[in-house]
Amino acid sequence: MPEKPLPPPPDRPERPDRTDGPDHPHGQDRPDPSDRPDPSDRSTVRVLLRLWPYVRPVRVRLFTAAAVAIVASCLSLVIPLVLKWLVDGPVADRDPGGVWLGALYLLLLGIAEAVLFGYRRWLVARPLSSVEARMRADLFGRLQRLPIAFHDRWASGQLLSRGTTDLMLVRMFLAFPLTFLLVNGVTILAGYVLLLAQDWSLGLLLLTPVLPLVLVSNLFERRYGAVARAAQDQVGDLTTVVEESVLGIRIVKGFGRHRSQARAFRDLAGRLRGTELAKARLLAMIWAVITVVPELAIGAALVLGTVQVADGSLSAGTLVAFLSTALALRWPVESIGFLLAMSQEAATATERYFEVMDAPEEPETSGTGAPGTPDGVRFENVTFRYPDAPDGTPPVLDGIDLHIRPGETLALVGGTGSGKTTLTALVPRLHEATAGRILLDGEDIALMERRKLRALVSMAFEEPTLFSASVGENVLMGAEGAGDPELRRALGVAQADGFVDRLPEGAATQVGEQGLSLSGGQRQRLALARAVVGRPRFLILDDPLSALDVHTEARVEAALREVLRETTALVVAHRPSTVMLADRVALLSRGRITAVGTHQELLRTSTEYAWLMSGEGTENR
Repeated sequence: MPEKPLPPPPDRPERPDRTDGPDHPHGQDRPDPSDRPDPSDRSTVRVLLRLWPYVRPVRVRLFTAAAVAIVASCLSLVIPLVLKWLVDGPVADRDPGGVWLGALYLLLLGIAEAVLFGYRRWLVARPLSSVEARMRADLFGRLQRLPIAFHDRWASGQLLSRGTTDLMLVRMFLAFPLTFLLVNGVTILAGYVLLLAQDWSLGLLLLTPVLPLVLVSNLFERRYGAVARAAQDQVGDLTTVVEESVLGIRIVKGFGRHRSQARAFRDLAGRLRGTELAKARLLAMIWAVITVVPELAIGAALVLGTVQVADGSLSAGTLVAFLSTALALRWPVESIGFLLAMSQEAATATERYFEVMDAPEEPETSGTGAPGTPDGVRFENVTFRYPDAPDGTPPVLDGIDLHIRPGETLALVGGTGSGKTTLTALVPRLHEATAGRILLDGEDIALMERRKLRALVSMAFEEPTLFSASVGENVLMGAEGAGDPELRRALGVAQADGFVDRLPEGAATQVGEQGLSLSGGQRQRLALARAVVGRPRFLILDDPLSALDVHTEARVEAALREVLRETTALVVAHRPSTVMLADRVALLSRGRITAVGTHQELLRTSTEYAWLMSGEGTENR
């Protein structure tokens, strides 16, 4: 008997898309599911054919496995022929020796079938694991090349699920449903040929369920695809609550919001339960129809065959063989429901995978990326509008003209939402300017290779991000090829060497997920060390000292002054102490540079700047 498919495993929870924060004021959630093509209108075959480039390298083993499975499945159709010979021969002749010989034949057929199915599993196990690994590696590589705008709109949980659960479903489809849709089809076709050869009238009777089964299967496939996609999206909603509750456990506990989080989880779980029940109802419906309709046909054939045996027009052995063949075809027919369901799950997983793979990458250039004569950083009529901003929305940055001289440190000051962080993100091309151009030492960054550009420019973001690695590994991410001397120097500049040395294993200490085992000030100092470890030619600091106490801030500023003398720097500042690191200050207001000068000059000439630098302005930044 052919292998029976196992029910598909439940999806691993995934987190859906988040709403963008204040640094992306025009950002939106990932496109609504209603914007996607209707699953009922898609071609499942066309979707699954997109897997062929990954399957091609292992096609020989897959085709061999399919051939082995077909042979094994067709062996089960030989058993009814042996039964016919037994009934019409040794049984009718009362020959015990012949009966034992027939039993031996049946045993050998069963053993051969089992061995062939085991061999099929061995054939597909390793190559399909390699297919999954290649797809996962391609997905991860693609994520590294996609623009920041993509990551602003997609949640990490959604991306994670595509690289884990969805690829597992694809591997399961390639291992079982793909093969057995072919195997069962061939088995059913060969079985019906045998049925018609044994008795054409009974064979035609068993063909009557074909049309209703085809219609029901087509209806089931279209409806199940839509429900399966809805279920996977709702699983993502559940994960949102789980992930945010875990990451924000301090807020949940601090404000006593565990009950509201539990209610949100229950509500979403209830919605998912309803969708899963809809899937179960559809599967039960197709299972009932596919089981009952052929059974009725077999029952009618039994009655008609018994009558024919009674009047002598049909031998008992032929009737036994006919009914045995029909029963041998029961599982290939009944498994259609499971196979279609698993195929739809795989098609949905494939769609979700290629939603990411089809996203356009950052446009690459073929420039040399080698700056020319030192000229610092120039912004020439730079305008930026988020790609998904509604029509008519004012640009975030509008006509920015600014020159940071070679070796100069320029402080960028402005109120909340003025576009400071966005402006700094344009220099390493985390976002692409909508209009205008940015020059580094006279070289247009739009013509520079990103790899070389980002080797020239180093950044420390306002929100420090650390990875699940050691302190040293986190810092040395800022400079390829840097070693322990560079690490110690960078930790010293950031005034982080003291607390790092007190850690259990020093710089080899693992900081844990997001570095939450460290304080906010410690994380910020490590992020600053990462920015300066490679002695970058251009340095961008986004409010790098906001989490430090006044004494530590003073020590960091003193060390940082030495670093800033060796580089051209743009520093986003909110406090006078940070502004004092700069040679000049630029005031950014409503997406425009409204004033440039020294700190003292702007205090005298700009009311807005004076307000921002006052205690009231600092408190409301």
